[in-house]
Amino acid sequence: MLHWINRNYRTFLWAFALAMAVWVSAVTSADPDETRVLTNPVPLQIVGQDPGLILNDEIPTAVEVTLRAPRSVWSLIEADPQIVQAILDLSGLSSGVHELDLQIQVDVRPVKIESVTPRTITCTLEQLATQTLPVELSMSGEAAIGYQVGEITIDPLKIAMAGAQSQVQKVQRARVSVNLSGLRENFDQIIPVEILDQNGLPVDGITISPELVRVSMPVSQQGGYRDVAVKVIVTGRVASGYRLTDISVFPPIVTVFAGNTQLVNALPGVVETQPLDLQNAQEDINTRLALNLPEGISIVGDQTVLIQAGISPIESSVTLAGERVEIIGLGSGLTAQVSPTTVDVIVSGPLPLLDTLTRQDVRVTVDLSGLGVGTHQITPRVEVLISNVVVESILPNTIEVVISPIGIPTITVTPTP
Repeated sequence: MLHWINRNYRTFLWAFALAMAVWVSAVTSADPDETRVLTNPVPLQIVGQDPGLILNDEIPTAVEVTLRAPRSVWSLIEADPQIVQAILDLSGLSSGVHELDLQIQVDVRPVKIESVTPRTITCTLEQLATQTLPVELSMSGEAAIGYQVGEITIDPLKIAMAGAQSQVQKVQRARVSVNLSGLRENFDQIIPVEILDQNGLPVDGITISPELVRVSMPVSQQGGYRDVAVKVIVTGRVASGYRLTDISVFPPIVTVFAGNTQLVNALPGVVETQPLDLQNAQEDINTRLALNLPEGISIVGDQTVLIQAGISPIESSVTLAGERVEIIGLGSGLTAQVSPTTVDVIVSGPLPLLDTLTRQDVRVTVDLSGLGVGTHQITPRVEVLISNVVVESILPNTIEVVISPIGIPTITVTPTP
């Protein structure tokens, strides 16, 4: 037996090799390898970072991975993208600049990693630094005339910040900004904190807590001052066919002052303007008017207010009955008859224009250009010679036109009503 095996072992080896080749070929044919780039970039995970260190560089959030795997494995990867992971391991690293290779882990087999972009990551680790800063208030503008701002409160008065040591060292102050322009009532707002360097520029990469602070300040009106509404006094009527659409005043509220506080307190809450004359007005009015103030009371700031009055024509409509239909574009050697010979036209527009509208201002035509002998249904065209007058409808909106050669009588059948 041993002699027989010794004599035929090469045959067995060849047979085994051929069988393996046939098996591999069969498996490859049924489940061929494919090289693809993952449809979605793989999120980058950072592990092993010392809590006392901080990354001071922007590193990619995801990487592009190309794999080679059988089609069946690709089906598993596409069904669960988390099978492929990209890991940046910072274990045991101290502060400084480091160049690290990414680790790609694939939880299915068989898979070959063809390429990773980027393959290496350069990062800088710095010591984590913290600091506490008082919150400074920066105010711009002034409260409205006659108003004063009371004691300002900021809550909290200090903020804590953390970040890379090199960035924390740049920070000089924490600031909140408030604009007081035209302020007339108590101020109470939540405002974001700005972290600035010595040049007043924002410092990036700093985490602050809290990010928002509350700024409060009372605002009160000084004695002798009072805010009152402006009432526009109107005289006259706009021209016939026009209407008054609106009246606006700017500013709608004015501040008045008197040395005697009792005088301003006795005001009814409104002051009237000099009369605005609308007599026969046909267009918008923009003008400035003075105010009627009791003796001893003066207005603070501009001594007049801007008045804007909107005036527009009244829109209406009118029916022009029996407008004659004209024929244009009829070919030579042809004659045409239309039915009906007149139409009713409804137009709309400003009433003053409609009042002046005459039949000579409206023309109704049917264009027969290119039409031959026969019966045709044509939509008439209406031209209005006065601008801003619009054609609303035509009755009827279709005209029957019978075209025939000249010399041959045309029989027109009039339908029974």
